[in-house]
Amino acid sequence: MALSRREFLQLLAVAAGQGLALAPAQAQSAADNGRYYDLGRARGNVTLLHFSDCHAQLLPGYFREPDTQIGVGSAHLQPPHLTGEALLKHFGIAANSRDAHAFTHLDFVTAAHTYGAVGGFAHLATLVQQLRAQRPGALLLDGGDTWQGSATALWSNAQDMIDATRQLGVDYMTGHWEFTYGAARVNQVITTDFRGRTEFLAQNVRTLDFEDPVFAATSLREVNGARIAIIGQAYPYPPIANPRHFVPDWTFGIQEERLQTLVDAARQQGAAAVILLSHNGMDIDLKLASRVSGIDLILGGHTHDAVPQAITVANRHGHTQVTNAGANGKFLGVAELDIRAGKLHGCHYRLLPVFANLLPADPAMQTLINRHRAPYLERLERVLTHTNGLLYRRDNFGGSADQLILSALLATQDTEIAFSPGFRWGATLLPNTAITVEDVMRLTAITYPAVTRNTFTGAALKDLLEDLCDNLFNPDPYLQQGGDMVRVAGLRYSCAPHQNIGQRISNLYVNDTPLDPNRVYTVASWASVAPEARGTPIWDVLGQYCSAHQTLPVISPQHPALIRR
Repeated sequence: MALSRREFLQLLAVAAGQGLALAPAQAQSAADNGRYYDLGRARGNVTLLHFSDCHAQLLPGYFREPDTQIGVGSAHLQPPHLTGEALLKHFGIAANSRDAHAFTHLDFVTAAHTYGAVGGFAHLATLVQQLRAQRPGALLLDGGDTWQGSATALWSNAQDMIDATRQLGVDYMTGHWEFTYGAARVNQVITTDFRGRTEFLAQNVRTLDFEDPVFAATSLREVNGARIAIIGQAYPYPPIANPRHFVPDWTFGIQEERLQTLVDAARQQGAAAVILLSHNGMDIDLKLASRVSGIDLILGGHTHDAVPQAITVANRHGHTQVTNAGANGKFLGVAELDIRAGKLHGCHYRLLPVFANLLPADPAMQTLINRHRAPYLERLERVLTHTNGLLYRRDNFGGSADQLILSALLATQDTEIAFSPGFRWGATLLPNTAITVEDVMRLTAITYPAVTRNTFTGAALKDLLEDLCDNLFNPDPYLQQGGDMVRVAGLRYSCAPHQNIGQRISNLYVNDTPLDPNRVYTVASWASVAPEARGTPIWDVLGQYCSAHQTLPVISPQHPALIRR
C-alpha cells in the first residue's frame, strides 16, 4: 500500500532529524516505499521473519559489506563467498541499484549518500509491523549477537537491547555474544524479562557435569492451522572464541547427532516443517544441511553474510534451504512456508534491506531508544576528531577502522607489532564526519576490553598466525570458528588461504627486516580471553589517540600479500 501524505511528511521529518538529505529521486523512492516492502501475494500460510547479528545497533547507520570473502575447498567462489560484481551476477541483482548497494561494497560512499542510512530498531519495528499486517501470524526470530556492540548495551548490562527486542516482539532467540555477559545474566533475562514473551532455544548447550540441557531445545507451534517445529542452535565455540570464565559450567559444540534426534522427534510429533534457528555461521550450516536430514529451513547467523536468496542443499532424505541474514540491523529475512494437509509444499525466501529513509520510525520504539540513551547522551555525542576517509571493518583481512585501532596500539604501547581481533561487527563511518565516543564504542564495546603487552619469539608469531588462519580457512567448515583473520600492524606477511596449515603464512617481515624465528618481539593486543588479563580498556586507548588528532587522514588497511590458487 502507498504512504499517506501524513506518513510521507513524517518520514521526511525523521530523515531530516537524522541528518539525511533527501534528493528528489530519494523522495520519490520514499513515496514508493509501500511498493518496495509489499510482499505481494502470499506464497504460503506460515511466515517467519528473521534478523541476526545486529550487534546492539539501535540507531540507523552504515555498514559496508566486504570486498574480500575467500572460500576454500568446495566453498571456493560459492555463496556466501561472493562479493561485489560476482555476487550481483550470481543472484541477478541490477548494478547501481538500491539492492546492489545493500548487498555489496561497490561505490559504497556515493551509494550511501544516495540511498541513506540502514537499520535502526525504530525503522525495523515499522517494517516488522508492516509485514505482520500483510502476513497475520508471522513469527519473529532473532539469531543472536543482539546484546553486544554498543556503548549503551555495555553500560546497561544489555538492558537496552533486551527491552528493544521485547518491544519488537521477538518470539524466538538463540545466542553467542550474549554469553559474554555471563551465565547468571543470561539466565536472569530468560527467567524474568523473556518469561512469557520470548523463548531462548539452544539444543547444543549442556552442563559440564551431567550434560543436562541448559536451555530449551525445541518449540512446537501452531501457526494458521499448521504445526511447525523451531530448534535453536547457539554458537558452537564460545569457550574458544570468547573467555571461558563467562560460562565455566557449560559445554557447546555442533552436536550433530543430538540435532538429528530432535528433528526426528519433531516429525514424530506432527511437525509439518522443521526450522533451525542457527548461529553456526553459514559454511557450517551448509555442511550441517548435507548431513542432517529433515530440516526444511536454516535461518542462520554469526558470519554476517548478507545472502539475498536461500541456498538449497541436498541430503539423504530430501533437501534443506540455508540462509544468512547479514548484520548490523541492516536486513530482515522473510520466509513463507506453504503448508497444506500437514505437509510442506514449498518455501519462498527473500532478504529485505532495511532502508531508514523508506520506513518511518515507530514512535513507541523510538521513545524506548531515547529513554535508554538519555542518561549517556552527552558522553556518547562528545566529538573526539574527524575522519577524512571511510572507516569500515568488515573484510577477511581487516578494514580501515581496524587499521586505526592498530595505529593507536602502536603509538601508545611501545611495541614493535600490534594485533587486533578479526571481529566482524562495527559500524561504518563515512568520510568527512565527526568521530564521537559512541563511534569508538561501536568498534570496541566488549566485556573483556583490556589492552595487553606481550612478547613472542618469531617462530611463535608464525605459528600463531598459522593457527588463526586455519580457524578461518580450514576446508572443513566444522573446524572453522568464524570471525575474520587477525589484523596486524608492524608485521608484513604473505597468506595462501588454499594451502594446508603450516604452509599458509610466509615472507614475514618486521620493519622491512625478515622475521627472526629466534628473536623475541613485543606485541600489543586487546580482547584477551585469559581470565587474568588486565590493562587499559581499548576504548580509552583508541579515544585518546583520536583526540590527539584534529583530523584523521584517509587510512588504507594493510593486508597480507595474497597467494591465489
